[in-house]
Amino acid sequence: MAKQAIGMIECKGFVCLMEASDAALKSADVKLSGWEKIGSGLVTAFFTGDVAAVKAAVEAGADAASSMGEVVAVQVIPRPHDDLSKLGSWIG
Repeated sequence: MAKQAIGMIECKGFVCLMEASDAALKSADVKLSGWEKIGSGLVTAFFTGDVAAVKAAVEAGADAASSMGEVVAVQVIPRPHDDLSKLGSWIG
C-alpha cells in the first residue's frame, strides 16, 4: 500500500453517498474500495489511490453530496500504515 492514500466520505443517507461516490469516481483516478453502513442513517465510502487523486476525489464527492444532503465527515489518510488494513477489507 506504499504511496497510496485512503479517502473517506461519510454521509447521512445512502442516496447522498451514491452521489458523492459517483462524483468522486468521475473526478480522479481512484478506486472505490468499499462502503460501510454505520447506523442511524450514516454510511461511509472508502476510496484508494495516489494521494493527490484521493484528495481531489474526496473533495469533489463531498461537494456534490453536500448539494443534495448532509456530509458528516471527510478524511484523507496519505500513506497509511500497513496494519491499518486489519480494520477492514475495504482498505486494500
